[in-house]
Amino acid sequence: MNDDVRVLMMNSLRGAPRVDAALWQPGRAMRRSVVALALVSLVACEKRGTTVPPTTASPETSAEVLGSLDRQTDPCNDFYRFACGGWIDATPLPADQPRYGRFHVLRDRNAEAMRAILERAASKPGDKAGAFWTACMDEAAIEQAGTQPLAPLLAAIDRVDDPTSLMTAIGTLHRAGVPVLFDVGIDADYKQPNVNLAFLGQAGLGLPDREFYRSTDARMLQLREGYVAHVATMLELGGVAEPAARAADIVTFETALAEISVPREALREPEARYARVERAALEREAPLPWAAYFAAVGRDDLVAVSLAPPTYFAALPGLVGRTSMPTLQAYLRWHVLHSFADHLPSSFVDASFAFYGKSVRGQQQLEPRWKRCVDTTDHAMGELVGRDFVAERFSPRSREVALEMIREIEDAFEAGLPKLAWMDAATRKAAVGKMEAIVNKIGYPSKWRSYDALAVTPAHAGNVVAAASFEFDRRLREADRPVDRERWEMTPSTVNAYYNATGNEMVFPAGILQPPFFHHEWPAAMNFGGIGMVMGHELTHGFDDQGRKFDGAGTLRQWWAPEAGERFEERAACVEQLYSGYEVQPGVHLSGKLTLGENIADFGGIKDAHRAYLQWASEHGVDPHSEAMDGLTHEQLFFVSFGQIWCSKSTPETDQVMALTDPHSHPRYRVNGPLANLPEFSQAFACEPGEPMRPQNTCEVW
Repeated sequence: MNDDVRVLMMNSLRGAPRVDAALWQPGRAMRRSVVALALVSLVACEKRGTTVPPTTASPETSAEVLGSLDRQTDPCNDFYRFACGGWIDATPLPADQPRYGRFHVLRDRNAEAMRAILERAASKPGDKAGAFWTACMDEAAIEQAGTQPLAPLLAAIDRVDDPTSLMTAIGTLHRAGVPVLFDVGIDADYKQPNVNLAFLGQAGLGLPDREFYRSTDARMLQLREGYVAHVATMLELGGVAEPAARAADIVTFETALAEISVPREALREPEARYARVERAALEREAPLPWAAYFAAVGRDDLVAVSLAPPTYFAALPGLVGRTSMPTLQAYLRWHVLHSFADHLPSSFVDASFAFYGKSVRGQQQLEPRWKRCVDTTDHAMGELVGRDFVAERFSPRSREVALEMIREIEDAFEAGLPKLAWMDAATRKAAVGKMEAIVNKIGYPSKWRSYDALAVTPAHAGNVVAAASFEFDRRLREADRPVDRERWEMTPSTVNAYYNATGNEMVFPAGILQPPFFHHEWPAAMNFGGIGMVMGHELTHGFDDQGRKFDGAGTLRQWWAPEAGERFEERAACVEQLYSGYEVQPGVHLSGKLTLGENIADFGGIKDAHRAYLQWASEHGVDPHSEAMDGLTHEQLFFVSFGQIWCSKSTPETDQVMALTDPHSHPRYRVNGPLANLPEFSQAFACEPGEPMRPQNTCEVW
């Protein structure tokens, strides 16, 4: 997805998505909310407190919360350790995970549910998801098939002998989900958000980031050496002659590709990702045989595209022109093998894991096949399997409570705006208008996607190619056409959430509306500290350094008063500087610029969730300073619940990769960073001035 879709958390390390209920709240404008189950009586409900959770946790929940604490650590010294130390000490890092935390615990629980659904589906003749799952689990058939399912892709590469046939092959590979040289995605036009536009972006590196090709760090030098050897191994497995020489050529070419690529930090700016070019002018902006490419992907009628960034596409033709066709063929072949390695015989799987798993991420073992097949099936047809997941794991009561909480969080955001002395009245009014226009999607889509046109066979790798082509074709057909406002960018079982700037929408799949983030029978303090913070986080994305540049209709334009914009940037710079000082490993710092949007969202998310909780407590007669659980007050339990959703362990290798590539900060600083800058936290735990969690100088944006 494009970068204006801001997600709660990303886990990828490899280089290589309505029923409208108008709910009236006293004292505010009517707001649209998209909900995921049949509407009950909420439309007519204007009164707070219809879904009141208890104030006392069950013994099992209390034991889990308290057992995760480290009471030997002063919460004013290191709150992350206080909240998570018990969990960290008692939870070994699984050998098949490079990072493991509460997100992953829930992901595994959801995967178990999905596995049971798929195993039942596999016993039903004609069930498409069951057939896909069965093919994925059939290792003997995969071994026997070898690379034969990739034959059409490899044949297209064999035909490359000039720029035109090269672009034809690239189009063929893009349809199969292989991002060589560049990639193509569909999103709303930033200037006309009701119409879809094709976005062409820089891509095509086999290492996780351009800095892996450029850095002189000792580990990076070692990884590059290992990468050349890995590419050679994969080429040899794929039957390529002179694999070592071809691998050296490929890495030399990718290094040049990295040099013309723009740093991730620069691509955070929406203006850097948007450069609309009419189709007729594309050859002038980037002199390549585009007609051959668009014919290969089936859209030679495109009206326009956006180049992200233009400098990359201006330099790309020259690089391609200086590179021999045999090297380009080898590069394409390598990326086909790389992209489908996990779906080929075990020799490919093992080779890929040895480099990307062990060397890059420090992961000791491969995940069991059933987990990988759950992920692959969910990626291929997640809304088909997601129907059963929602029926089993997401109750109407959960939806009601979640919807009520979102309304509470939005109220809290609005209540905080008058306290921002740096924002003028006109900009504040416009911000309220944007917030009131946000569409909230809860649980799962109101309109399920059809997979009738997707053919499934006993050939697993062929199914993966077919699923990628099915999705690519479906999305590319939407270019130059009206935006489908009911479309989701995540499947129902996904443990994540996102804000979409061009749609001005927040989306919370059923997969994350589960413990340890949320349960409709939990105390309000825990829910507001868990999923409430997630809701506030996504809401704040609409007003972070990127989201604030889009108005309530999703249009990229200047809607802030200049002075307010300048004051915002000053406050954002404080956050950027703060996080650039955080070390995740000795000598490995976070990038305050890369993580800025997520950090602003974390700051705003916990602040709004806390304000919403205090308002809830006031309305329901709960004293937040009274004891909730073994010496913890309700307010302290709120902060503990927040801290514990980020309990996590990871390998040093993963920490380094994430620091370079992930726009989200390390879990420790997703907790300690926002809380050390929140006065209400210091008050709740009686932290003294100058203690680590109550520093003298703090940052505040929203």
